[in-house]
Amino acid sequence: MQPTIFAAQEFIMRKIIVILIALTAALPSFSQEVKKKKVYDLTNRAADHFVVQFALNNWQGAPDSISSHIKGFQKSANVYVMLDKPFKANPRFSIAAGLGVGTTNIYFKKMIVDIGSTSIKLPFRAVDNLDNYKKFKLTAAFLEVPLELRFSSDPSNPNKTFKAALGIKFGTLVNAHSKGKILRNAAGTVLNSKTVKENSKSYFNTTRLAATARVGYGNFSLFGAYSLTGIFKDGVAPDIKGMQIGLTFSGL
Repeated sequence: MQPTIFAAQEFIMRKIIVILIALTAALPSFSQEVKKKKVYDLTNRAADHFVVQFALNNWQGAPDSISSHIKGFQKSANVYVMLDKPFKANPRFSIAAGLGVGTTNIYFKKMIVDIGSTSIKLPFRAVDNLDNYKKFKLTAAFLEVPLELRFSSDPSNPNKTFKAALGIKFGTLVNAHSKGKILRNAAGTVLNSKTVKENSKSYFNTTRLAATARVGYGNFSLFGAYSLTGIFKDGVAPDIKGMQIGLTFSGL
């Protein structure tokens, strides 16, 4: 009996050793599966950000009769103050909201956009063979509330990491004006150097909703914004929507 018991014990011990060896071998992979959630140090991450954007504008949907008279680079700028709130479950993601001013400038060549007119439709007057302004632009400024869902690959180092954001912004029109400088005749001779400015919001859609996106590294990112609402009121002008592409400087 004794040899049989010893043989059984030896057999059981061998099985236990085999199981222990197998468990030991599997431990590294198992530990990787249940490793602790990474903790990010957000000490250096600011809760609020001053956002400055420099943009190029474009009118989407403008007919050839208008787009052929739009010239050069359509420059503008946006400025916002935004409050950033990281998600507790995953600080790489955050939600941000803010307040600021967004602007658009569109420059025309040999065209006068008569926003001071009393006609039902907004006059876009081509003046190729008439007196015209050397510089003529249409400007709109909005008080805006931007909202963003943000991602940062390493929120512990906000100035040295990949960042991206998707969002929307709501705006209300606070100013719209046209400005003409240096009146010339059809031959290009300067008639006077006065600046003529017209303020009127009557033809404009006073509410703006735009979709936004940003991607970048550190304090710099490229951004795009597309207006989901038309620039002008229904029926007074073509259904034109604004688009911006530019550079953002911020702590996002």
